[in-house]
Amino acid sequence: MAQIPNLENAPLNLKSIREKSQRELVNLLKDIRGTKCLVIDPKLSGSVSLIIQTSTLKELGLELRHLSEEPVQTECTKVVYLVRSQLSFMKHIASHIQNDISKAIQRDYYVYFVPRRSVACEKILEQEKVHNLVTVKEFPLYMVPLDEDVISFELELSEKDCLVDGDVSSLWHVAKAIHELEFSFGVIPKVRAKGKGSVRVADILNRMQVEEPVNTNDVGRPEVDTLILLDREVDMVTPMCTQLTYEGLLNEFLHISNGAVEVDSSVMGSQQEGKKMKVPLNSSDKLFKETRDLNFEVVVQVLRQKATTMKEDYTEINSTQTVSELKDFVKKLNSLPEMTRHIHLAQHLTTFTSKQSFLSQLDMEQTLVEAESYDICFEYIEELIHKQEPLTKVLRLLVLFSITNSGLPKKQFDYIRTELLHSYGFEHVNVLNNLEKAGLLKKQEFKSNWQTVKRTLKLIVEDTDTSRPVDIAYVYSGYAPLSIRLVQQAIHSGWRPIEDILKLLPGPHLETKRSGFPSSPSVDSLHGASNGVADGRRSVVLVVFIGGVTFAEISALRFLASKEGVAYDLIIATTKIINGATLIETFMDKQG
Repeated sequence: MAQIPNLENAPLNLKSIREKSQRELVNLLKDIRGTKCLVIDPKLSGSVSLIIQTSTLKELGLELRHLSEEPVQTECTKVVYLVRSQLSFMKHIASHIQNDISKAIQRDYYVYFVPRRSVACEKILEQEKVHNLVTVKEFPLYMVPLDEDVISFELELSEKDCLVDGDVSSLWHVAKAIHELEFSFGVIPKVRAKGKGSVRVADILNRMQVEEPVNTNDVGRPEVDTLILLDREVDMVTPMCTQLTYEGLLNEFLHISNGAVEVDSSVMGSQQEGKKMKVPLNSSDKLFKETRDLNFEVVVQVLRQKATTMKEDYTEINSTQTVSELKDFVKKLNSLPEMTRHIHLAQHLTTFTSKQSFLSQLDMEQTLVEAESYDICFEYIEELIHKQEPLTKVLRLLVLFSITNSGLPKKQFDYIRTELLHSYGFEHVNVLNNLEKAGLLKKQEFKSNWQTVKRTLKLIVEDTDTSRPVDIAYVYSGYAPLSIRLVQQAIHSGWRPIEDILKLLPGPHLETKRSGFPSSPSVDSLHGASNGVADGRRSVVLVVFIGGVTFAEISALRFLASKEGVAYDLIIATTKIINGATLIETFMDKQG
């Protein structure tokens, strides 16, 4: 099954965005004559694999390598580096060139920065005395469609960059990506933003429209009706909770990367022990599309039901059947590989979800979100530290504790900090400092307003029926993600009715109409996205998460858009797909 997602049913023509990136990459490689070796930075190769098949690259006569410290082993006379603007990569490239010079190997070198070149990186090439041997260019890949309704800007460090290092260059990148979308789909007339980063992106976007305007006559009426920008910082509670949808749990335990999970082949029923296997997960897989947004306990029932039905059909095959009945049965057999794949994956997930430690953790998360019995939670976290449970697991709960409680009392804060460093080593002092600087783990200075936010926005939904959900809370079995409640409110009635609550959450907010587009009926009111558009087409709302989004939040948004009588489609864009662990890891100073 292809790893490149099928985008045929996307609410916007995302296929054209992908094809544009494909063409640009192929053209830049074709412009370099002769045999060439393409050296890609490993994390970037995942993004590239979502826009172009490896086989297509090989058809261009390329050798493919991953960038590392080791010299490039190739007979090619042209070496093309495709890299993100990261200083460590420049050191690798310089050492490769110096290694060739020492061996009297003559080659041509090209460095393509993705998505744009950086002065700091080029300075390193100059310091290493190789800049004059390199042709420096750009490959402007600002976004990658992950699925029919999900776009990633591939900026995994944006949250740490903004909150800890004060580096806001990722915000320019986000605005640039949205502006690129506007060149294809028109200027987005309505904008809502919540959080420092989001308000800044809205401002940069307006400046870009002045400096490099989208010609409204070329694109006609805007296809995207509303843009909602949301900082991750506004809702740090949600990613710290364990996701309970099928796709969310797959990401929690097996880590979905570039639309696939890598598992031991024995998990998928293979006899080859120790061999790794990539399992693609996107809309091309019909069964996955049907089950990914369901609460995991329901998925197990659905798979069991489908397997039973197939078994019954199989036993009936011996009785006389018409040709059309046989045809139907064969059609069902075609879905057997998908069935087998997801039965194996679900079975593997239950080995984690059935553990008592997992259930205890869910209990603690629920207690923290409901803002009750903090003492019990503190003792539980203490116990995890003494047992030396994975540091990310401990920090995730501590951050959840800190946010819902507006920090830890000074005595507890100092005590837990000392315990962590004694237990896990003093080299982790950096991550604690980073989390403190980001405001995620802090001393309590004033009373928490979490209770007010939780009550007003109805974030806790009692007696959630996960098999027949009526509210987004099913994705966390009773907790409705704060971020998605804000989106829900923005779409249905605007943010004015909840102005007081917005002021309790981090960062400023704005609601604005933009000029320079032909007026469409749905633009007349700021909150009318759910009314659809007069010409019969559904309006499209683009929801952008700055700092990352979880799969459970994506599921909650899909649930909103799928409800009966809803006249809008949602496209979700994000700096990166995250979960609590991967978000905590970005603060750990070990990213490559």
